[in-house]
Amino acid sequence: MSLASIGIPGLILILVIALIIFGPSKLPELGRAFGRTLSEFKNSTRELVSNDEKDEDKLLAEKKS
Repeated sequence: MSLASIGIPGLILILVIALIIFGPSKLPELGRAFGRTLSEFKNSTRELVSNDEKDEDKLLAEKKS
């Protein structure tokens, strides 16, 4: 079962459980921290992919010469 198959009811249940555990005052802070973490992860992934592409381009250029 993948994360994409959770659906709306599952997300609502997760939100309600998080609200009960952390309380309404901590949820915005946790959301911001999660957003920053996700953004950092995406940027790192993009950087790794672009570095791999640059390395691959260098190898192809060396093989042509």
